[in-house]
Amino acid sequence: MPPVTRVRRRRRAFPRILTSERAFLADTLRAETTGGLLLLGAAVIALIWANSPWQDAYHHLREAQLGPLTVEAWAADGALALFFYLAGVELKRELVVGTLSKLSEAVVPVVAALAGMVLPAIIYLVVNLTATGGRTEGWAVPTATDIAFALAVLAIVGSSLPGALRAFLLTLAVVDDFGAILVIAVFFSHGFHLLALLAALALIAVFAVLQRFRIRTPLLYVPVALGAWWFMHESGIHATIAGVALGLVTRVVTDPGEDHAPAERIEHRLRPWSAGLAVPLFALFAAGVTLSGGAVREMLTDPVAIGIVAGLVVGKFLGVFGGAWLTARFTRAELNSDLAWRDVAAVSVLAGIGFTVALLIAQLAFGGDVAQTERAKAAVLIGSVIAALVAAGLLFRRNRVYAD
Repeated sequence: MPPVTRVRRRRRAFPRILTSERAFLADTLRAETTGGLLLLGAAVIALIWANSPWQDAYHHLREAQLGPLTVEAWAADGALALFFYLAGVELKRELVVGTLSKLSEAVVPVVAALAGMVLPAIIYLVVNLTATGGRTEGWAVPTATDIAFALAVLAIVGSSLPGALRAFLLTLAVVDDFGAILVIAVFFSHGFHLLALLAALALIAVFAVLQRFRIRTPLLYVPVALGAWWFMHESGIHATIAGVALGLVTRVVTDPGEDHAPAERIEHRLRPWSAGLAVPLFALFAAGVTLSGGAVREMLTDPVAIGIVAGLVVGKFLGVFGGAWLTARFTRAELNSDLAWRDVAAVSVLAGIGFTVALLIAQLAFGGDVAQTERAKAAVLIGSVIAALVAAGLLFRRNRVYAD
């Protein structure tokens, strides 16, 4: 009897697109691409409006009181809760049935995402600890990647790029979103109130029970979700964390005879509202930075602004690419045969588009200092634009290679 040869399977450094996820991934890419373009349009409108003769009307509208919150706070705490709910759903899906459910396929994008958060923070801290007038509280601003904006750039200039590269970017963004969620929850919670938090957790538990018993009527889910959001806001923890928690308790696995899980049905209905309304609305009221000549000159010497731009443009690239390369170099994982390291380098630059969550963290970090908040937001916009333009050039060149 001939000896049995044991075939050693190689682990892929980048996740393959599972058969069950192909339709889901395609739908997500289309929605996020549209949302990215709307996000960009809203930011441009905000910048033009905030620097026009009608800038006072813009600031009055942003600061107008609407019930218990200002219009700007409703956009940041309310509208973005929907965005973070979908982020929670995506995270759970990836953990339960997606690429993050397989450790061998998840390790590289996870390490790349974590390194892509840690290194920008280190670069920011180095700049601000060694410069006169530096402020360390903004360390988290350059750690976030805006998936909607990034996917929009990728879709515009990368139509012929391999699907594995898109899957890697999506997985990277899911982990990045989760890291941003933890940062907001741990470092940017103020005035903690235990009873309000317990009420929010109780309502999240009710949401989970409704899911457990397969209740489908929105007449029950909507008031429970709104109550959880409000009590989370009152607890001192950022209200968007309620959205994440509700997403994590939403069922993502189908029952026998069920065509779609609740997470898929809800996401199909809510994603257009998030991509088309919630995120652009936040950008409209967050990106309106006044860029006078004096403000631009101040940014050139402001350690906070320099640290944010350097973190987004340099730190994200070195962190994501370095984390991926070192993991593949020192483990048995290999790069997907459809990709080259130049593809990964281009996407690593693309990860420097911070925008939505970076603007939110800038507001939370420097909320008491309006001038510094404005400079930090402007730095986020500048760093994101630089990363987008450089990445677009690199991806366009790689796209031509695959198109030929």
